[in-house]
Amino acid sequence: MRLSRGCQVLVGMFLIHGLVLLGPGLAQTPKPACGPDHAILYKRALTLLDKAEKKLAAKYTAEAKALLKESNSLFTILLKECGPLQKERTLTPQEEQQETVNKKLAADETAQAERLEKSAADKMKKSDQVEATQRELSVKLAGESKAEQELAQVRHLKAEIHSLRNQQMIFRFLAK
Repeated sequence: MRLSRGCQVLVGMFLIHGLVLLGPGLAQTPKPACGPDHAILYKRALTLLDKAEKKLAAKYTAEAKALLKESNSLFTILLKECGPLQKERTLTPQEEQQETVNKKLAADETAQAERLEKSAADKMKKSDQVEATQRELSVKLAGESKAEQELAQVRHLKAEIHSLRNQQMIFRFLAK
């Protein structure tokens, strides 16, 4: 059975009208409730952050990096799901001051890490250039480059810890 051109237009208009009415209902997603499950995530993120800081202090860089990655993932979930609630909460003057200190410490650590990375790259380049003629110098420079790269990684991880400490402070209301 074939519909006439007028019926096709009419059916098309009904479909469009239905989609227009249905569209806003589909577009609205329910606000996630920030509740007890999020408090558990917060506590888990803090535990991971504390462990990462201890591992980094004990020179277990790879373990610290993995723990920080997981902690960061949990804070990202909290930010996504509890962000609107968190934005309603204002920080105390002491918290604002601590946030500023943490941001500065993170920026300083990042700047030092970037300087170390540049120095390490320069030393590696120099090592490659003198490898054929001055083997001992080449090995020495390559070793220094590796040490600087490792120190740069530690600095980056310290910067991440400072940033996550701000997240800890921001979402502290979940622990109450």
